[in-house]
Amino acid sequence: MKSIKNTSLEEFYQEAAIYTGKGINDLLPPGIHKEIGHFNVFDVAETLEEVKRTSVMPYNRRAYYKISLIQGRSRAEYADKVIDIEGNALLFATPKVPYHWLPKDARLSGYFCIFTDEFLIKNKSGVELDELPIFQSGGYPVFQISDGEAQEISSLFKKMQKEISSDYAFKYDLLRHLVVELIHLGQKLQPATILYSSPNAAARVTSLFIELLERQFPIESPHQKLKFRTAKEYADGLAIHVNHLNKVLKESTGKTTTSIIHNRIEQEAKILLKRTDWNISEIAYCLGFEEVAHFSNFFKKQTAVSPLAFRS
Repeated sequence: MKSIKNTSLEEFYQEAAIYTGKGINDLLPPGIHKEIGHFNVFDVAETLEEVKRTSVMPYNRRAYYKISLIQGRSRAEYADKVIDIEGNALLFATPKVPYHWLPKDARLSGYFCIFTDEFLIKNKSGVELDELPIFQSGGYPVFQISDGEAQEISSLFKKMQKEISSDYAFKYDLLRHLVVELIHLGQKLQPATILYSSPNAAARVTSLFIELLERQFPIESPHQKLKFRTAKEYADGLAIHVNHLNKVLKESTGKTTTSIIHNRIEQEAKILLKRTDWNISEIAYCLGFEEVAHFSNFFKKQTAVSPLAFRS
């Protein structure tokens, strides 16, 4: 099983330098620094020549948010959603959900911007990005748009390009407003996509679920805590409905989502009980149990012995 690669900002710029033939320092926006987060804007035709030539972009989870205006034929894959794009489309990507994008047109054009949550937090709106409908798991982050809408969105990206290379002292404040305007434009759009499940959709969902599950292990510190505990949380992380996840896993593994999760937690609990000197409450906390009694009941139900009895 292949793992989902996590693409950091540093890795993004390394790849962009290869695609464009420019140095990394030439690609970084002038005046950007860690205190304001990160933002940049790119021309699709310039940066994705290598991707268009090879027709491949890895199924990655990216450590940044991305908004893209794509003009031409392409395909986007989010978990079990496969979206064929004809003409103009607006795509939203969040670090929560891995996706795969395939260009299908040699004359592909458009723009995209990347940014971190720290960048938009500076607008002091008090709204977390992942609370916005456009970035929530389980939605449809690809919108087919008209020529008129594409022209309006294209003008916003052109303003970004103009401002990011300017000497205006407050340009990043203006750029934040332009990004927020893009987000609101997206949230007002109704998805008009062609969705279908590809023949290997079930296998891909199963693979992504197992990979997401295993990403949380091993537990290496008593301060580390599982992020996902329930079938619903895993389904949200994969941007699919929990009933669909349950159906796919039952058909492909013969087990329920909950039983797979519980078996993996049980396995890690046994490792921690035997190989660490952490107390039971620390182990319970790491594995997502708010009360030691809840962990003890869980472990005994899974193994027929208590955690203390197993440790001894």
